[in-house]
Amino acid sequence: MLKVKTGTSVNPNAKAAGKEAAAQVKDNLKDMKMAFVYSGVQYDQKEFLAGIAEELPGVPLIGNTSFTGIITQDGYISSEDGFGGIMALSDPDLTVGVYGMPKEGTARETGHKVAVKAMEDAGKDCAPDYFYMSAPSGEEEYYLKGITEVIGRVPFFGGSAADNTITGEWLIYTDSMVAPEGVSVAFFYTDKAFANKFTGAYHETANAGIITKIDGDRTLVEINGKKAIDQYREWTGASAEDVAGGNLLSYAICKPLGVKDRLGDLVAIRHPMNGNEDGSMAIGNNLAVNTAVVQMEASVDELIESVGAALEELKKKINGPIAGLHLVHCGGRRAGIDSRIDEVAQQVKKAVGDIPFIVEFTFGEYGYEDDGNNTCGGLMLSFTAFGE
Repeated sequence: MLKVKTGTSVNPNAKAAGKEAAAQVKDNLKDMKMAFVYSGVQYDQKEFLAGIAEELPGVPLIGNTSFTGIITQDGYISSEDGFGGIMALSDPDLTVGVYGMPKEGTARETGHKVAVKAMEDAGKDCAPDYFYMSAPSGEEEYYLKGITEVIGRVPFFGGSAADNTITGEWLIYTDSMVAPEGVSVAFFYTDKAFANKFTGAYHETANAGIITKIDGDRTLVEINGKKAIDQYREWTGASAEDVAGGNLLSYAICKPLGVKDRLGDLVAIRHPMNGNEDGSMAIGNNLAVNTAVVQMEASVDELIESVGAALEELKKKINGPIAGLHLVHCGGRRAGIDSRIDEVAQQVKKAVGDIPFIVEFTFGEYGYEDDGNNTCGGLMLSFTAFGE
């Protein structure tokens, strides 16, 4: 049987915080196969991880820095001096391969290498049943392509490392690696149930158009042959100031863009991040010319309520009792929710009862829906359930 347990700390001393959080989960140490770990950028991450390792010797760790805090059954955990959280998985029948490395060559090449090493770490020569990925914001899709080259299309979940100020201070890590760039994965080999709910939970509006020009992967230059900013303002009624520079980042939280998968089962949200002087927009994920983009909408009330609704849908997707939940919640949504973040914690606890869970706040979310490809998005929820 899979047993899941969480621990937290806001001790200002990084190593002490690691020890305190880990001490709360160590009673299942004998069968502990891995632990998810999330923390604030205020900590020296190597010290934080060293503290955990002292309490959980030999246990593979994987995770990243989280935007402003985390949530567990203890509620929203945050502090100006730092915060840390851990969710440990113990099961005598579970096999997990964890591996991470800084970027070496291209992102795709790095993803390929990491996938090979993760299988080796698990002592396997076959694809996992599902996997977790952590990467910094920027090249997530290419890391995923490299991993897929090795294991094929295997369900995945995870999110991109975040900091508190959107200034690139984020880090990814395992028990043996801390890096600002690169990728880490956990490959899970198990016969226990698994389910993922990946959604933006926004409403589609009637505003849609064709991407007619991009620059690189993530700069939207034109929609319907018009400057992207002009088309977006026409759709949303935004003022010039609303979309100028970094103002667009916060304005677009309730009015982002979305792209549909080929069957329409999933709308992957594309978060406009910056309004450029030439009328283009920096976007949080990759784009493609001659595909449709839809303007999406949700109020702050709806962003909060969507957490409980997504969890109810997740519960319907998994067969049997749930041992634990790994919940990836976009940091941008969290910023839009702002001082009402405790309402999100209440939504989770109401939906899951006493089931252990951890929520991280990310700058990119990963998941899948139905038979579609694994997908990276922004402003989304990637909620994962592990069966007992």
